[in-house]
Amino acid sequence: QVQLVESGGGLVQAGGSLRLSCLASGRSFSWYAMGWFRQAPGKEREFVAAIISTNDNTYYADSVKGRFTISRDGSKNTVYLQMASLKFEDTAVYYCAATILYCSVSTCSRPGSYAYWGQGTQVSVSS
Repeated sequence: QVQLVESGGGLVQAGGSLRLSCLASGRSFSWYAMGWFRQAPGKEREFVAAIISTNDNTYYADSVKGRFTISRDGSKNTVYLQMASLKFEDTAVYYCAATILYCSVSTCSRPGSYAYWGQGTQVSVSS
């Protein structure tokens, strides 16, 4: 059984930083891409960033480019989202997701491309 567990959320002032972690576990689980998505109250879930396991290519939403960095530690089967220069509008529940199937630069940003999801972690940015 595959499990994704996020951690690292919390309350931070605007301009501050947080690092989210997503630990993937499960027997023989080998993912192709892992992504971070977020959902604010009353809004649809939106893409934040993704990383490809085979070549470490990364993709970002325009709204977070230059502020967020996605990375992975293969030895720990963990993916990170380093968030800096946080803004009030970054407030949301952040979810990590994984897929074992190929996705392209366009499809990796779609929630439907991911079969596995974590439970989410709240990030709140005070203005």
